[in-house]
Amino acid sequence: MTTTPPGPRLHPTGRTIPADLDEATIGRVVERFYARARRDEVIGPVFNRVIAEADWPRHLDLIADFWSSMLLGSGRYGGRPMPKHLAIGELRDAHFKRWLMLFRQTVEELCTPQVAALFVDRAERVGHSFRLGLQQFRGGEATERLEVLRAEPAPWRLDAE
Repeated sequence: MTTTPPGPRLHPTGRTIPADLDEATIGRVVERFYARARRDEVIGPVFNRVIAEADWPRHLDLIADFWSSMLLGSGRYGGRPMPKHLAIGELRDAHFKRWLMLFRQTVEELCTPQVAALFVDRAERVGHSFRLGLQQFRGGEATERLEVLRAEPAPWRLDAE
């Protein structure tokens, strides 16, 4: 029988994992966010064109593995998301801004403030990394300064699903 030692859980990087952050929370965030994203007028058409309807359950599991690895240190995600995003020619800053805004709104609705802030921080880093990769792939100057996009609050509130 394996027992969890008392005290805080530590991520492999040494950072403390909030006690109320677990796989179930990640699953709820992924499900709610992507349900919203698929209906969104800005990013929905991109998601719905790139991911076939039949592939969504597998994609959601993959995204949950990504967030589990990132936030809990589970190591379940071993993919390479950059090439997939580089192949989406229409991705622009407007898409990343909307993704971050919807993501922030979702985690603030579902999570404690500490967990929501952790999700948002990591989402901003992921978005910035993808934008840097896209800039380089599209022939942008490596010396161009790419502004970090922040997850702004939504100017409206969506009804909870």
